[in-house]
Amino acid sequence: MTQDELLRHVVTVLERLELRYFVTGSIASIYYGEPRLTNDIDVVVDLSEKSLSEFRAAFEPAEFYLSEEAVLRAMRTRGTFNILHPASGLKVDIIVPEKTLFNHRRFQRVRRVQAVEGLESAFSSAEDVILMKMEFFRRGSSDKHLRDIAGILRLSGDHLDTDYIEGWADQMGLETIWRTLKSRVR
Repeated sequence: MTQDELLRHVVTVLERLELRYFVTGSIASIYYGEPRLTNDIDVVVDLSEKSLSEFRAAFEPAEFYLSEEAVLRAMRTRGTFNILHPASGLKVDIIVPEKTLFNHRRFQRVRRVQAVEGLESAFSSAEDVILMKMEFFRRGSSDKHLRDIAGILRLSGDHLDTDYIEGWADQMGLETIWRTLKSRVR
């Protein structure tokens, strides 16, 4: 299975179950910015108890590894769980979002895009990808987040809602990182 095939499978499941979702992380930053290698797909999913059994059934144990305990913990704590495809070594990180105003806005700003041929799917807005990448960088993650942001700014910068980014950067305490990034890319 390729990464595109895995993304197609996950998106098809989420849309069939009518779950609110959006692709984010590296896949989204590659779509809006510059290509780079990644072995995982990050998807924010508003997963509910009602859809849980159908969701789990869509990832057959013969092909996928999905820990029921991890899914339940992520739903309870608003955290993350993984879906692994052992044959390919690929992984999907499913993020069950906290109920915050920022996450509410992220869902409102979802963009329908065709990142994989013949598949339209919900993607995080470029602005929200930038904001989350800054947040992960602040938490001590690697410089790859800064490189991803720089790639988005170079390729999508003219189409970005910088007022939105600046407003949320101020609220999230990311304004210094944002100013530094903007000055570096100019």
